[in-house]
Amino acid sequence: MKAGLLKLVRFASVLCLAVWAVGPRASAQTSAGLNLQLYAGLTVTGAVGMVYSIEYVTDLAQTNNPSAWRCLEFLQLPASPYLWADKSAPATGRRFYRAVEFAAPTNLVFIPPGTFRMGSPTDEVDRFDWEGPQTAVTISRGFWMGKYEVTQGEYEAVMGSNPSWFTGDTNLPVEQVSWFDATDYCGALTQRERAAGRIGTNSVYRLATEAEWEYACRAGTSDRRFSYGDDPGYTNLANYAWYDGNSGYMTHPVGEKLPNPWGLHDMHGNVWEWCQDWWSYSLPGGIAVDPQGPATGSDRVVRGGVWYYYARCCRSASRTYDYPDYWDIDFGFRVLLAPGQP
Repeated sequence: MKAGLLKLVRFASVLCLAVWAVGPRASAQTSAGLNLQLYAGLTVTGAVGMVYSIEYVTDLAQTNNPSAWRCLEFLQLPASPYLWADKSAPATGRRFYRAVEFAAPTNLVFIPPGTFRMGSPTDEVDRFDWEGPQTAVTISRGFWMGKYEVTQGEYEAVMGSNPSWFTGDTNLPVEQVSWFDATDYCGALTQRERAAGRIGTNSVYRLATEAEWEYACRAGTSDRRFSYGDDPGYTNLANYAWYDGNSGYMTHPVGEKLPNPWGLHDMHGNVWEWCQDWWSYSLPGGIAVDPQGPATGSDRVVRGGVWYYYARCCRSASRTYDYPDYWDIDFGFRVLLAPGQP
């Protein structure tokens, strides 16, 4: 941390917009003060534990234009005041910063940055060969993730149709969706929420990368088979998942099972969840920061287990794949909200 801040001292010409009293988005635009700093960053004073959207503009004349602000990251304030440094700031030019409380929709959960071991150890019961080698992964920025799998009601509200086989309750997870259907939904939801002013100009809804998905599923654990424990005999799985042992061979409304420690429901079972990555038969191994998966491929990653299949497929490290244009009654997804290109 010290070395990183020393490097930032070199940005002596950077003029920063410091927000000393942080409030809702509307008030932040009128109460912000200017302060010349010797680093590319911002001092944030606010409620510890609150999540703030760290945003910037490059033109001081645009500070009162809501659409001009671009989100760099979501910060869960660890202390107050807190010195936040912009690791992406260019060596030349200038940025004007602000921090505003982010009023996330109630169906999103904030996932803090951190590190974990992705994949399963070679002695894990019921593992598949393609769950390794274990990889030390750092997720460098926090993000928001859907508390539930996308429901049929949510999908129809955005896309105007419901492709699902199992119907009768709008809280059932949407299924019979391909990877392309899932990404189209994310794009349409992004446009709707930007137009309504509920997310930043460059914030995007998208699918989670495989690493982000497993990190969120494990909820701060690494070598346990499930976020709630090893459970070698699957005796507690029915409290957390719908799978072949308890589903009655159908999907169930989201959120009926216990959440993982980070508040995410149905990360085990119910429907398979499409991820962003191309499929590879092995994990990268070694150390990786925000891995994105292979550059190309023919199949996309699917995670989480499913209502009609074995308990072993509900493990946190379990992974499989399918063609991105494939759809069936067992394929669904959940969304992630994060800053896009700055």
